Amino acid sequence: MKATEVINDLRRRFPNEPEYIQAVEEVLTTIEDTYNEHPEFERYNLIERLCIPDRIFSFRVSWVDDKGRVQNNMGYRIQHNNAIGPYKGGIRFHSSVNQSILKFLAFEQTFKNSLTTLAMGGAKGGSDFSPRGKSDMEVMRFCQAFITELWRQIGPDTDVPAGDIGVGGREVGYMYGMYKKMAREFTGTFTGKGREFGGSLIRPEATGFGNCYFLLNMLATKGIDIKGKRVAISGSGNVATYTAVKLMELGAKVVSMSDSDGTIIVPEGLTEEQLHYILDLKNIYRGRIREFADKYPCTYLAGERPWQNVKCDIAMPSATQNEIDDDDARALLANGCIAVSEGANMPSTPEAIKEFLNAKILYAPGKAANAGGVAVSGLEMAQNSQKMSWTAEEVDTRLKNIMAEIHHQCELYGRQPDGYINYVKGANVAGFMKVANAMMAQGIV
Repeated sequence: MKATEVINDLRRRFPNEPEYIQAVEEVLTTIEDTYNEHPEFERYNLIERLCIPDRIFSFRVSWVDDKGRVQNNMGYRIQHNNAIGPYKGGIRFHSSVNQSILKFLAFEQTFKNSLTTLAMGGAKGGSDFSPRGKSDMEVMRFCQAFITELWRQIGPDTDVPAGDIGVGGREVGYMYGMYKKMAREFTGTFTGKGREFGGSLIRPEATGFGNCYFLLNMLATKGIDIKGKRVAISGSGNVATYTAVKLMELGAKVVSMSDSDGTIIVPEGLTEEQLHYILDLKNIYRGRIREFADKYPCTYLAGERPWQNVKCDIAMPSATQNEIDDDDARALLANGCIAVSEGANMPSTPEAIKEFLNAKILYAPGKAANAGGVAVSGLEMAQNSQKMSWTAEEVDTRLKNIMAEIHHQCELYGRQPDGYINYVKGANVAGFMKVANAMMAQGIV
């Protein structure tokens, strides 16, 4: 297999899907040598089968707003690969959603789920509907219309969706309610559900907590203590806020957070009171981060991301894809950043990743570092199957163990002769080999 030939062919076939091509290129260029050690993979044309989704569902979603007007959005579900378990991946509601973004996310999810050691394939779905500015009733009507189109394609042993950007507990609850009505069954078809109807403790916190646990494993390879370290975070949703909660619990200083309107920078680190304000602002009042700047002294940068303007020891991008470019990467390195651990999916551009790897700092790609969310989703599926609910301590312990195992796999496949751990290569090769071996064992299907 020549990675460039496969990528060029995919670029020709899917010319308007840059995010998908970017994700494929990042993986293929790192697994090429390993793939070519297995000539049986090439005989079965495994790489092309792995790159192209099993199936794609796209559909119109019509719903009625509070003024009685009919609105129309696009809905999608990408079922990428189920070689190691049922399709599993979130649903994203955001105006930027299109098929290319969801294909890249489903592709990434396949390897991320493989790394967790749990039996989950890869999928992703969503819509260009944005809950921002919508009433609860409008969000409910949209979610119900979305699932009315999708419900036949999902199920506890077929495809298990979860939340993502724009889809929290409220949206999952509305979608699950309609699914339950249409399918006439009460099963663990969604994860991220409310505690009252099958949700798992620690699930809202899991991606942020898991990222911190992976970061701790990375820092331990260098003998670095996280206490007192300045950490820059982007975003202020579930991933970002619970990353901040765990970091502060561990003794680190959170010096930035952001949303699509702008960034706050607090050089001395957020206080407990300030963090709780942000949690309430985002989770209860659905406000904007600029409101924090109106209440507390800080630097507020309208329309900007934190990376060019913050001095930090550690960066944890937790907003969206491609938010750190090469200029941002160079600014972070110049300002003393020694580690980057990604809470979002593919938040660093290929050029930024090159800067981090060339500088030989600790760099954890999202498919490894943010796998805690889907890991606890897998644990939620297990609890649903057993009709049991585990304690928060049990779930958290399992999460820590899973993140430690993911780190071990990355270290195993990513350690270079000079001792540097290339976590990008390690994560890609480890995730790929499990899926590839399962595909080979199951024949051409």
